Amino acid sequence: MSYPVTFSVDYPEKLSRGILLLKTFLGWIYVGIPHGIALWLYGIAVCVVQFIAFWAILFTGKFPRGMFDFTVGYYRWTNNVAAYMTFMRDEYPPFSGSV
Repeated sequence: MSYPVTFSVDYPEKLSRGILLLKTFLGWIYVGIPHGIALWLYGIAVCVVQFIAFWAILFTGKFPRGMFDFTVGYYRWTNNVAAYMTFMRDEYPPFSGSV
């Protein structure tokens, strides 16, 4: 069975100690606040889209592709931020769900 969404984190061979200290002490300021506000607003929109998608699935039997991509983008962005904040990645998470 093939799943439409997969999750994997490529763990780097070496992480920067300087970035580790920066993320530990100031990460909530330069990552948590801007990404948190944007993800909070995006999350509200995802809740509305999922409510509408529920009815679309109920009547058509299919999850509309645009709604699916919008929802997956939210979860992808959330996981990018979580991987960065839990010291799994050194690359600053992008402000989009496309990567």
